[in-house]
Amino acid sequence: MLGILKFQTLLLVVLLFICTCTYLHGVFPAFLDRNKHGPLGTFWRAARIGERLSPYVSLCCVAMALSLLVGQ
Repeated sequence: MLGILKFQTLLLVVLLFICTCTYLHGVFPAFLDRNKHGPLGTFWRAARIGERLSPYVSLCCVAMALSLLVGQ
């Protein structure tokens, strides 16, 4: 079975995508800010979610890490 078809793995991929985009926006803000529209706008939107909801994203990352550690 493909890993992306599992719900827990899909959540992990989404969380990592949001965290990565937020980090990249902190390091290279001009790159993401000039690509707000179109297909690359997805990265800008994910960075915006990570910046504005950072406490909740952090809690979700911790919860995902704990569930992966306990589940293994």
